[in-house]
Amino acid sequence: MTGVHRADAGTSLIERLFWRFTVVVLIVYALVPVAWLTALSLKPSSELTDQRFLPRSVSLEHYAAVFRDAQFPAALGNSLGIGLIATAISVALATLAAYAIVRLRFPGRRLVLIGALAVAMFPPIAIIGPIFDLWRLLGLFDTWLGLIVPYITLTLPLAIWTISAFFREIPWELEQAARVDGATRLEAFRHVILPLVAPGVFASAILVFIFAWNDFLFAAALTSTADSRTVPAAIAFFTGSSRFEQPTGSIAAASVIVTVPVVMLIVLFQRRIVAGLTAGAVKG
Repeated sequence: MTGVHRADAGTSLIERLFWRFTVVVLIVYALVPVAWLTALSLKPSSELTDQRFLPRSVSLEHYAAVFRDAQFPAALGNSLGIGLIATAISVALATLAAYAIVRLRFPGRRLVLIGALAVAMFPPIAIIGPIFDLWRLLGLFDTWLGLIVPYITLTLPLAIWTISAFFREIPWELEQAARVDGATRLEAFRHVILPLVAPGVFASAILVFIFAWNDFLFAAALTSTADSRTVPAAIAFFTGSSRFEQPTGSIAAASVIVTVPVVMLIVLFQRRIVAGLTAGAVKG
């Protein structure tokens, strides 16, 4: 028996070391590009072409240059406004749709879920051309609404699937008890059901916002001026102080500025995001 316990302890130690090594490798793999980008943004212009990973001297000139350019602050405002509006509408619609799919009995419930999944799987690049022509015809090109509508369309399926998993975990008896006490279906939904699915709604909202904040494809194809151009598209139009200078430092600084809010959201709310994505994965 002692030999068996020693063998199990040895196997367990090897497994722990293996998983720890794997985690370290993944962390390094994920953080090295971010560290390189940050170091590049802190290098003076004279050091951008050298091969050193860390800058010899730290300079904030690229961050100052980014904010001196009027298009970047405007793009930040566009990204924030478009992302928040798209997130609010998408999550609100997804919450109502998920409740109807899980709680109500009507023909075609499964077809709705399958359709939502099909929309989520559809490659966005395939619809850019038709949307571009349609938006030009309807006057939605280079407007906030012209970006909000595609963002809602593409993020709604993910939000529906995420929130539906939370609705399935809530016992029917809670809503029935509220109805017996005199509450209407809407009151039971607002005061009983909605607070219980708040973690799923919150996780979906973060994921939708990150999608809208990071999108480049629609922002570049459906905008042409700084009036509605978001940050990822605005960075692509950065230029150097002369035609002989590459805007490497400015692009790195702007990329760091854009990445910070997303990283902060994920770090602060990682438990809610994981809970939202894994809800319903295990039945107890």
